[in-house]
Amino acid sequence: MMSQLEETQESLSRMQAFDPKSLAREEELGRNFDFSAIIAPASKLIRLYNQLGLSTLEDFPDAILVQIKQQADADFNRFQQALDFDPTTVQNQNPTLPRDNIIKQVTVAYDPAFQKLFPFISYGTSKAVDFQRMENEARAMLQSVKDEAGVITGQLNEHQDQAQNVLADVRKVAAEQGVSQQAIYFKEESEAHDELAEAWRERTMKLAWLLGGYAFLSIFFHKWSWIQPTDAIQSVQLVTSKVLIFGVIAYMLFLSSKNFLSHKHNAIVNKHRQNALMTYTALTDSAASDESKDIVLNHASCCIFSPQDTGYVKHEASQNNSGGSRSVVELLPKTTMKLDPQP
Repeated sequence: MMSQLEETQESLSRMQAFDPKSLAREEELGRNFDFSAIIAPASKLIRLYNQLGLSTLEDFPDAILVQIKQQADADFNRFQQALDFDPTTVQNQNPTLPRDNIIKQVTVAYDPAFQKLFPFISYGTSKAVDFQRMENEARAMLQSVKDEAGVITGQLNEHQDQAQNVLADVRKVAAEQGVSQQAIYFKEESEAHDELAEAWRERTMKLAWLLGGYAFLSIFFHKWSWIQPTDAIQSVQLVTSKVLIFGVIAYMLFLSSKNFLSHKHNAIVNKHRQNALMTYTALTDSAASDESKDIVLNHASCCIFSPQDTGYVKHEASQNNSGGSRSVVELLPKTTMKLDPQP
């Protein structure tokens, strides 16, 4: 046998789950006898029942549960009358009158249901929104956050030195990576000079073939009748023109080969500078002291920033090579001062 609480919960849930659109019955009754007019008041009545939670019924005594059950059953009975209405079964009267009576009952059912259920809905709302409970939970959560923040702060203070060391290592690695990444500029420059060197190499080969062909053909110039000299003046002119043409082609060949050698030389120099930057980190890591690192840095700077030999002037190499020896001499007094024992 069901308890009063279970019976009331069943009646209330039945009202809450009811579909007001099912009351219309337009296809069965037609426009003259359908109940479309009660869909809106029925929906309003069902929303009122939905404001009363099923769990709230557990706090009510049996007398109040009986009142709620009776009210829910009465309103559901009005819905059931609309669902069971059949105009063909009405005898000796107009079927419009009982239909209108059902519509009126559903329409006016909200006010008495509100008066009956309002105190219980208010109680359920106050229970659902327990501000005191929410405040206590918020205070407890805030205190928990403070405790965790204190623990985290203590741990950070304990590991502060370690964090600083890690930060210093990260900065060092970032700086070293920054130095190594600059090698891309020298790589691009080396590749550009390589391309130009290949272009000038082809031009040099073509000019060499042209000069050789001209030298071979010039042997037979005096045998060609249309340019064969007839006197001393024409002979001088022929020799002079041959020498001038040969000199121009030879000079163009010389410049072309010079450009080829110069670009090839610059490509190798920039490749060397790229390798110097790429290996700088490994050399500084293997250095035993700061003075050794300074020497490596000075040599690397000298290798990178010293004027690049263009390949056109011969005495450039001797001038540029003096920077490395000077850098070592400049660093010797500093190293000596570090090696002297402290008094």
